[in-house]
Amino acid sequence: MLKSKRLAVLPIDSYDLESELSIVDRHEYGGDYDTFTFGSWSSHVLANGTGSDTDTAFRPHDGRLTLTELGKQLPGVMSLVTDSFPLDRLQWVRVFSLRDGLISPHVDFLEFSEPGTRLQVPLRTSEESLHSENDSVYHIRRGEVWKIHSTDPHSARSTARTARLSLCLDFADSEEPLAIRNDVPATEPVRIVERPEPTDAELRELIGSGRYFTPTTMRPAFRRFAELHFERRAHAAAAFDWYVEAARLTGDASMVAKARAFRTYCIEKRGDGETFDW
Repeated sequence: MLKSKRLAVLPIDSYDLESELSIVDRHEYGGDYDTFTFGSWSSHVLANGTGSDTDTAFRPHDGRLTLTELGKQLPGVMSLVTDSFPLDRLQWVRVFSLRDGLISPHVDFLEFSEPGTRLQVPLRTSEESLHSENDSVYHIRRGEVWKIHSTDPHSARSTARTARLSLCLDFADSEEPLAIRNDVPATEPVRIVERPEPTDAELRELIGSGRYFTPTTMRPAFRRFAELHFERRAHAAAAFDWYVEAARLTGDASMVAKARAFRTYCIEKRGDGETFDW
């Protein structure tokens, strides 16, 4: 069962966003989350607790929400936010860009004592852009507001050449409901993507690729393992099980340890500010 939920649909066509999305396309990304990402993924901060463009690594805060220089250049996107969502608990406003890439299966908020509430609203997307959660894969349409169940393994992938841009809103408190304003009735059902079971041959070939792992290639090699569950029915965390099994074929204990450590870092345990050294 999908734990993430569609909360609302916003009248996104009422906002003239095309020129602003082009600004996001050109905006530079500092690489804070490169450990988790493959292909072209980036995070762009519109508002945070400091207003600083260099303050890009998510963390809860008690300060008031302050626009960054990028946020000041995107009045239409920020109007969508302020017209639709309560601001008293809102801590971060970001736009995630994903083009021909994916973010590794991961669990959010492992670094912090309490999870918050994370919403995503695609501003530009296509059918090639998908989210996953545990063993489910689903598509979020433009303007749909989704509460992401971020404390179970989840991921996102887009094979499109045009970047999917998704508004990400982080609120304090994971239990308190959010009152969303100005929403419109949903006209389409939630889209769950059905996938066939992986074949034994597919899994043998994937795991067998571990024979060719080297300390340099094992990081980019993980992308294939993470992508399979978007195409075949499998749990997001299975990518790590396959990856560790593949690393064993190298006969190199240090590479097996690295594969296990990556699993721990992504979905089990990591400290505040901790980075992963490939």
